[in-house]
Amino acid sequence: KEEARPMRILHTADWHLGRTLEGRSRMAEQESLVDELARLVDEERIDLVLIAGDVYDSVNPPAAAEQLFYEALTRLGADGRRPVAVIAGNHDHPDRVTAALPLASRQSIRMVGLPTAETLSIPVPSAGQTARLYALPYPSEARLNTVLAEQADERLPQQAYSGKIAALIERQRASFGSDTVNLIMSHLYVAGGRESESERPIQVGGAYTVEAAAFSTAAQYAALGHLHRAQTIRAPIPVRYCGSPIAFSFSEAGQAKSVTVVDVNPGEPARWTEIPLSSGRPLVRWHAAGGIAEVERWVAEGRDSSAWIELHLHVSDALSMEDIHRLRRMHGGIIHIRPVFPERQRETRVSDRSGLPIGELFKQFYARQTGGAEPEPELVSLFLDLVKDDNASGDGGDAA
Repeated sequence: KEEARPMRILHTADWHLGRTLEGRSRMAEQESLVDELARLVDEERIDLVLIAGDVYDSVNPPAAAEQLFYEALTRLGADGRRPVAVIAGNHDHPDRVTAALPLASRQSIRMVGLPTAETLSIPVPSAGQTARLYALPYPSEARLNTVLAEQADERLPQQAYSGKIAALIERQRASFGSDTVNLIMSHLYVAGGRESESERPIQVGGAYTVEAAAFSTAAQYAALGHLHRAQTIRAPIPVRYCGSPIAFSFSEAGQAKSVTVVDVNPGEPARWTEIPLSSGRPLVRWHAAGGIAEVERWVAEGRDSSAWIELHLHVSDALSMEDIHRLRRMHGGIIHIRPVFPERQRETRVSDRSGLPIGELFKQFYARQTGGAEPEPELVSLFLDLVKDDNASGDGGDAA
């Protein structure tokens, strides 16, 4: 055991191993990410690694994704010399995440698939310290009620969702010591967090939203997963989303990707730093007001040569299949081609659309998105039915 020093913790989450982008494999990018993280834990002298859920992108990941996950655990854990703790997120199957637990536990790797009321005690020899970690995997309502039912307190299951989370966290106070580094790790949505399109929503109408006040405990840092944008939530203790390590949708275009490194001593406030990552092809949006000729010029200049691209292309007429194939041959990273019709946009701006039926507005929108195509009558009918159902249900809140 080494002489005690501040514990250095790597906080990462939302790897989504096995995820594709419109059918394009991203496994090579994720392999590069594991390489980068393996270098980083050595360069930054990391003592403990926390992986806050959504290891996989689905409950049934491809074999290559599972193999990469186990390789990552071995490398990040330095063959058992550096402890690692992992929880399941809402994309993960709890049993899939913990399948290797009998072997992993011998390598100082903790895996938690389902919510529990127990706090983990993790010796961290390189820092000469002990971490007390309340690891709370994605707590669906059913999973949460199962844990609370075991607490012999009939009032707990009757509380609202956020109150249940707060009660579970508060119960860890007795497990947190004045001589230990006290941590929380979970995969959930905290009120005030900024979302992006690449997350699968877990709060429906606010029902699965946790208030920041739920983290009023003796813990020194809360390591969260789920939101793909790195951010800190205002709360009684530092509550932080580390964000996804690579971008997964064009809503994340321009976002810097990172992991969080936390320095903390028992009884002292935690300090954290963002460490930028370079793995993963960037996702960018091109707005080509000059049409295909401008795209040709950008490609010739080598612009964003390694990126995935969403192309917004100004055109006067609908693109032909030949035009589309030509654009994709220019740059293999072009994922979406969005035709933009400036003349139609100007016509729309000067016309009064307030009197148009909702069905007609939908047809105009569809034409703009598809390059002039006319929606099938069945599609228009389905859209009108959805609008009718939404109006009938009233304002139920925003599920996204």
